[in-house]
Amino acid sequence: MNSQKDYLKNIKPQNIKKLYNLPSKVVFCKKCVVSNQRPRITFDKDGVCNACNTQERNKNIDWNERKKKLDKLLSKFRRNNGEYDVVVPSSGGKDSAVVAHKLKYEWGMNPLTVTWSPNIYTKIGWENFQSLIKAGLPNILGSPDSLVNRRLMRDSLIEIGEPFQPFIYGLVNFPARIAIHYGINLIMDGENGEEQYGGSNETGEETFNLKEQEQYWFSSFPVSKWLKKGYTKKELHFYESLTPEEYIKNKITRKFWSHYNFWDPQEHYYYAAQNTGFKPNPDGRSESTYSKYASLDDRTDGFHYHFMYLKFGLGRCTSDAGHEIREGHLSRKEAVKLVEKYDSEFPKIYYKEFLDYLGITEQEYKKISDSWTNRDLFYKNNKGDWVLKQSVGKS
Repeated sequence: MNSQKDYLKNIKPQNIKKLYNLPSKVVFCKKCVVSNQRPRITFDKDGVCNACNTQERNKNIDWNERKKKLDKLLSKFRRNNGEYDVVVPSSGGKDSAVVAHKLKYEWGMNPLTVTWSPNIYTKIGWENFQSLIKAGLPNILGSPDSLVNRRLMRDSLIEIGEPFQPFIYGLVNFPARIAIHYGINLIMDGENGEEQYGGSNETGEETFNLKEQEQYWFSSFPVSKWLKKGYTKKELHFYESLTPEEYIKNKITRKFWSHYNFWDPQEHYYYAAQNTGFKPNPDGRSESTYSKYASLDDRTDGFHYHFMYLKFGLGRCTSDAGHEIREGHLSRKEAVKLVEKYDSEFPKIYYKEFLDYLGITEQEYKKISDSWTNRDLFYKNNKGDWVLKQSVGKS
């Protein structure tokens, strides 16, 4: 295994534009606040992003017909012998709470919620997780070897500028392994992020596609790549993906709830608060955004969004404001002000814990974050701070 010092001494500035094939000129969507620096996003001739166009299309879908389609799907898997018949990947957050609760109490399914928890739960995240169980939704909690996960998280931060990479592996793969273990043939994921938030137009909106898993979900950095970085198969086993043959052999069907039901995170918050005891952030809002109900579970969440901001100039507030504009909860004018105020905010509450968890110093963190700061989008001011050259408020 390469030592930490070996990794750190080889850190150098990344060419973000080339790595992600980003446009040279920054352009912001005319309807929301996202820019063309988001990987795989597209804009139409009127300057509107595909996420906004998708949401407009979704508003005109006959959702009653989609629910009939869902009923037909669930009828193929519903069991009446007391066994679980659907796996719902869940952190205990509002979205998966809605999916699991409605499957059980509206559709007569017997869901098993499955939680991948490699990092550190927040206090409110753990309370919401427990509330979901108390609401009648049984759960399997999976946590990998912390020594391996912490190292893998640190190395992911260095290699691809994404501390959440090990989390994403397990989020996708662990529920499938539990489904096989319990002989469950249906997995119901929440939303298709590529379809909902402005990713590739080539993804399947209804069915989780294994061919897209490596490129879009794992950012072209599958688990197997770590074997070349000094990790062993034994260390990586808990993170590994199922093969297409394993999906076929075990007759696993994997669908997105957002294909059958209009996806509205704010409405999910209200539903989960009423039906599963979900509570918002007691601090009033989360760092780097105005929102109080999204991504509350993990103490490392803020650094996923912060590195997204450094690489693409799009932070947590942009993400929240973008979808709330599309859903009609926020005007673009309001969103611009919020993004200008919060997007660049550093996630300081859990900063020390984050450093300790990864086993790096503040100086080492700064070296890593500097290497993943997009020089095409940021400049250093007289104080040595990175400043966004062109923000949505100045576009």
